[in-house]
Amino acid sequence: MTVLEIGTLSPSSFGFEPWKFVVIQNEDLREKLKEFSWGAQGTLPTASHFVIILARKKKGMIYNSDYITHMMKDVKQLPEDVQKMYSGFYEQFQKVDFDLLKDDRYLFDWATKQNYIALANMMTGAAYMGIDSCPTEGFDAKKTEEFLKNELNIDTEEFGASVMVPFGYRKTEPSREKVRQSVNTVTQWFN
Repeated sequence: MTVLEIGTLSPSSFGFEPWKFVVIQNEDLREKLKEFSWGAQGTLPTASHFVIILARKKKGMIYNSDYITHMMKDVKQLPEDVQKMYSGFYEQFQKVDFDLLKDDRYLFDWATKQNYIALANMMTGAAYMGIDSCPTEGFDAKKTEEFLKNELNIDTEEFGASVMVPFGYRKTEPSREKVRQSVNTVTQWFN
């Protein structure tokens, strides 16, 4: 199984898979991306694979969109009565439960949260394969969208960049040990 396949098999809320994985291998494109991706300065030139994970925006994620209909009808192949019921749950979720329709940004941010599930699975899967990776949010979102639109012909009304992730093999070992808070520090139990 490849890292990208792991990403596509990741769970998502309602199972609507609001992601698109854009793999940038072309050196000229990487050089252009580097101009406004300050968090990827060291990895863009050296990563064997550089992925931008796109999140669907309101156009694709709103409860009555063509994309959502496609997911229920063509991908999940739900019977019509189940599609109608599922659509009702999804509409209720967006309008009331999570109040996602007040601002277009809300649906994009919600889709981005789903993308982080795929990101984490891809990074964990890569680590099990001995491949290094690094989640990267250090980029200018507006310039990245211009890049997606102008250089890659991606519909930025439909997609926005949520996170970048380089994959490859490290040249040197880290100069310091990985440290994290203890499980007891970040966990609270109620019995």
